Amino acid sequence: MKVVVNTTPIISLASIGRLDLLERLFGRVLITEAVYREIKAKPGYGYDQIDQDFIEVRSIQGELYKRLLLNQLDAGEAETIILAMEIDADFVIIDENIGYRLATSAGLTVVRTLSILLRAKEKGYIDQVKPLIDQMVSRGRWYSEAVRRAVLERAGEGADN
Repeated sequence: MKVVVNTTPIISLASIGRLDLLERLFGRVLITEAVYREIKAKPGYGYDQIDQDFIEVRSIQGELYKRLLLNQLDAGEAETIILAMEIDADFVIIDENIGYRLATSAGLTVVRTLSILLRAKEKGYIDQVKPLIDQMVSRGRWYSEAVRRAVLERAGEGADN
């Protein structure tokens, strides 16, 4: 399976000590050089964890396309989408709305970090989604109340569960 991951999902999962979920769900994952540089720009979540064997750094070929995408995206998002297209990725994991929409419109199968948590729960790798979302939020992530509610409902952890 070919999976390309953007910066924010890596930082989010690393912030709660669950970067292992990417390996457990997908085996090997790919990141671009720009994503690697973004995470290594300053010590923080993901800084040390990014250098694991299951994470492979790849270069993109489409520098021309990158310049076009940089009008709307940062370098990590642009390279993530380009690499996913170049290798015909099975999944691209990207959270930012503009990047998500562009990747989807390019025909890529896009998932977000919260979908990773849902899949991990389905597979039995985690017991609950809510504590992990709460931890990510306490460490700087933001999710609207509607998104939180919808994800918790899908996880079977709604208000009445």
